[in-house]
Amino acid sequence: MLVYRNVNIKRLHPDAVIPSYAKAGDAGMDLTAISREKDANGNITYGTGLAIEIPEGYVGLIFPRSSNSKKDMYLTNHVGVIDSGYRGEIMFKFRPIPSLVGATIYEVGERVGQLLILPYPGIQFVEVDELSDTERGEGGFGSTGN
Repeated sequence: MLVYRNVNIKRLHPDAVIPSYAKAGDAGMDLTAISREKDANGNITYGTGLAIEIPEGYVGLIFPRSSNSKKDMYLTNHVGVIDSGYRGEIMFKFRPIPSLVGATIYEVGERVGQLLILPYPGIQFVEVDELSDTERGEGGFGSTGN
């Protein structure tokens, strides 16, 4: 059974759209662009007009939507991390694919990404001389097959 937790959200702009789940069982809530600006590096920043209060012990993760495959751009950091202490606007920074003339980008008013809020464990590293053995060992980058 899904347990809901209240999270404070603030509209920074009257056009901001409060995110919600589109369908039962969805993990992410869509975020809508209310502004679009191009920076000096050619990136396009979309503002959502929203700020949220992530509870301590949780993290907000922003991802592109699956519809991003219909656009000629990619999220520059691929996954955005919103820490519990951040109170600024949720924004997405995309880079247009430069080789495409007339690239298709998001327009203001479109859903540009999705937000997941997840708990995370507190981690404290303990330095050791040896790590335990595993079947995989040090194999990486394709070592488990195609």
